Amino acid sequence: MLTGLHFLLTYKCLSECDHCFVYGGPHAEGTFTLAQVRAALDQAKGLGTITRVFFEGGEPFLYYPLLIAAVREARARGFEVGIVSNAYFATAAEDARLSLEPLLQAGLTDIMLSEDELHFGQVSETPARLAKEAAAAVGLQADTLATASPCMQETPSGPQVSGDVMFRGRAVEKLTAGLLRRRWESFTECPHEDLGDPGRVHLDPFGHVHLCQGLLMGIIWETPLKQMVAAYIPQTHPIVGALLRGGPAQLIREFDVAHEPGYVDACHACYAARRALIDRFPAYLAPRQVYGMQ
Repeated sequence: MLTGLHFLLTYKCLSECDHCFVYGGPHAEGTFTLAQVRAALDQAKGLGTITRVFFEGGEPFLYYPLLIAAVREARARGFEVGIVSNAYFATAAEDARLSLEPLLQAGLTDIMLSEDELHFGQVSETPARLAKEAAAAVGLQADTLATASPCMQETPSGPQVSGDVMFRGRAVEKLTAGLLRRRWESFTECPHEDLGDPGRVHLDPFGHVHLCQGLLMGIIWETPLKQMVAAYIPQTHPIVGALLRGGPAQLIREFDVAHEPGYVDACHACYAARRALIDRFPAYLAPRQVYGMQ
């Protein structure tokens, strides 16, 4: 039962972080219009189960007037509203308040701020800390998201990969070198997403409803969300069905995907298999830019 809808308000971002799931960056294409936001929110309201909406990206603050209007529209429909941001706007705590106060007045419930070396390197005062200070000053709930860089670590059972990166998107291209890999056959389940009964989905400007980044339930502009959810049978979805039957290993096996001997984690194996299948299943694996393809 879907309770959360996460808008990828834009794929565009000032940064090109090595671990970005969606290949966000200055040249990434796709941004919602306000009319599209309203239409999607109306569909979410009509579904009857969604209680919480997030706006993220990319970097949603790049389209600040649109972000304020989107928050206001979501609150007008009774949703709790959050934002995920890298806090680039927080050049000083006082200045950050100028960005946060109008959002709070529009009905923003809380904000999640990225704060880690993958975003900012080793600095003592990150934009996220300044934004969190500003949020406290205006009475807005703010939390930080930290993703530890991957590395090899010695453990009693031998070397292991540590860190919080999930190897999908740009992380596969940028961060897998030199890391320990496990045999592809060992990845027999999806450890992160409940594909059989998803509690939240992501919606991008092209109308793609993502079960996981680049893995689609459908397209909201072609099939209304209520109809799409009612018709979703995970076992008959060509990609989800295989993943439920035996994880990325089963996806590779069922479709005879050319593969490497091993992968860093289940996300890496799944992402590589899906990327290889993108031309075979364009209705279920999109957009191409999330796979680093044009």
